[in-house]
Amino acid sequence: MALNYVWVAFFLITFVVAIIKLVFFGDVEVFQNIVNSIFDSAKNGAEISIGLVGVMTFALGIMKIGENGGMINIFARLVGPFFNKLFPEIPKNHPAFGSILMNFSANALGLDNAATPMGLKAMKELQELNPNKDTASNAQIMFIVLNASSLTLLPISIMAYRKEAGAVDPSDVFLPILLATFFSTLVALILVAAYQKINLFNKVIMAYLGGMTLCVGALLYYIAGLDQEAISLISKVAGNVILFGLFTSFIGLALFRGINVYDSFIEGAKEGFEVAIKIIPYLVAMLVGIAVFRSSGTMDYIVQGFSSAIAFCGLDTSFVDALPVAFMKPLSGSGARGLMVDLMHAKGPMDFASRVACVIQGSTETTFYVLAVYFGAVGIKKTRHALPCALLSELSGVIAAIIMSYIFFK
Repeated sequence: MALNYVWVAFFLITFVVAIIKLVFFGDVEVFQNIVNSIFDSAKNGAEISIGLVGVMTFALGIMKIGENGGMINIFARLVGPFFNKLFPEIPKNHPAFGSILMNFSANALGLDNAATPMGLKAMKELQELNPNKDTASNAQIMFIVLNASSLTLLPISIMAYRKEAGAVDPSDVFLPILLATFFSTLVALILVAAYQKINLFNKVIMAYLGGMTLCVGALLYYIAGLDQEAISLISKVAGNVILFGLFTSFIGLALFRGINVYDSFIEGAKEGFEVAIKIIPYLVAMLVGIAVFRSSGTMDYIVQGFSSAIAFCGLDTSFVDALPVAFMKPLSGSGARGLMVDLMHAKGPMDFASRVACVIQGSTETTFYVLAVYFGAVGIKKTRHALPCALLSELSGVIAAIIMSYIFFK
């Protein structure tokens, strides 16, 4: 129901704003811009979905090889004790654990194209366990919200954009992004655990979280001693080496166990094609709603209002120019990326607001896109507490990004 109200609000608010701009400000093009944005975004949504066909087909084919060959089961056993506590509805050693881990790993490595099909695979497996097919289960909500919190260890693309914009030190946002996204993920976990009455002080959960914290700390310590070129090189190479190594391990173990690798791939690939086509109406609906909201200028008014309020409170407004990225990111990843790039070109990549925008871009996720695609792929209509938890964790990521930017760059 939450997505229903949000989607309707996009149109109603846009209509009111457009009427005001037409009647009181004489903007005779506002409705034309809105209508044009509807057709453009509808086309864009279909193109995105069709573009996913190839990636989905390949990724789910590889995942089927991993499932039939037993590698997914191995991953499930490795994270089983931890995931069994976070996802008590999922049977022990269920293949969904492996898919969830693969999705989280791809997101952490900054490999968005690989993360989406793996996440959709996980959602499909979780849907098979869901007794109420039109209502999100606790396990699906936990997975979605953690996914939307966007834990990122290697923000490759952001550093590349900064380098292209002429940044003296493109990787200077690496540590702030890592810390901000770690905080947003922790908040996401706490929020969902509170809703679902999961005890986070369980010794197993504390052990895994402590281990992850130590790993993040060790990575920070190692990276701190490297120059920006070395960091960029490691970030670029490590993620892809790890991902291709995983794919190869799937194939190798399946071959070793006498599985027909090619037939397994084709079996999974067929599922990928079906899923990519199925998400078209959900994705088009969300992108159209977002487009009309943007084209009416409503987003600009919101940013201006926040800027005035911050200045009125006597607070530093150096970060305000980065707020459009924060407002846009839950709605559109490409839109937020475009705003980030525009800001760097307008003010320079080493400007404080530009750096804040980069940290926000790396520490938050396209919440509405994620919910629309993932829930839409399995036909979920009632999302329960998924949206408020995801948005609150994203808000915490934005706040953490601003704070970290002041710590590192001011």
